Amino acid sequence: METNILVFIVVGFLAQMIDGALGMAYGVSSNTFLLSLGIPPAAASASVHMAEVVTTGISGASHWRLGNIDWKLIRRLVIPGVLGGILGAYLLTSLDGDLIKPYISAYLIVMGIVIIVKAFKAQPHDGRLDEYGKRVGVLGLLGGFCDAIGGGGWGPVVTSTLVANGKNPRLTIGSVNFTEFFVTLAQSIIFVITLSFGEYWQIILGLLIGGAIAAPFAALLVKKLPLKALMILVGVLIVFLSVRTILLGLK
Repeated sequence: METNILVFIVVGFLAQMIDGALGMAYGVSSNTFLLSLGIPPAAASASVHMAEVVTTGISGASHWRLGNIDWKLIRRLVIPGVLGGILGAYLLTSLDGDLIKPYISAYLIVMGIVIIVKAFKAQPHDGRLDEYGKRVGVLGLLGGFCDAIGGGGWGPVVTSTLVANGKNPRLTIGSVNFTEFFVTLAQSIIFVITLSFGEYWQIILGLLIGGAIAAPFAALLVKKLPLKALMILVGVLIVFLSVRTILLGLK
């Protein structure tokens, strides 16, 4: 890649700061930044998920140790989520990057708006643990598919929907994060099989280095910045960069 690895380190740093502060949006943020730099959609999503395998594994294990796990929810999400992720990854690598980029950016605009709306919307949580309904599997399938196609979105799609519908936030976040490791791993396997990673190593390495540097600072950011203002800022930034990518593609 012609872009210097330092740029990808900065992207990884910013994305991890956002994710550490919001508890989500690492994939959406990093994919938005990469697309705005002109990286092809398949390369952007693949690089993000290869880097995320490590972070989601650590996150899932941490939630398991802390008891933030509802095994019933995980069983309902994991197979549909993996299948959706595999389908999305396969389609992404089979389609022309320039052709699909505007649609990916449009999806990211929606995700940016979701984050902004979530900032203003009070989240009810009545503590219900086992009333997930028959559509949770469909939600997992959709979340996995969107996550692969857009380079991120598992958290904003699945976690936000469940918590907004009154599910216990702690167990929902822990269970969805635990499941995300398997979804991300499945997507990464498809990307490894279908893509040549020789030219993407700088992106992956940069994201990993930037994320590792940002991790301790992200925790501090949570204490210093008001969450609502940060979510609005992130949502606006994602929308702005995605609109910019679409406009550049029209020229």
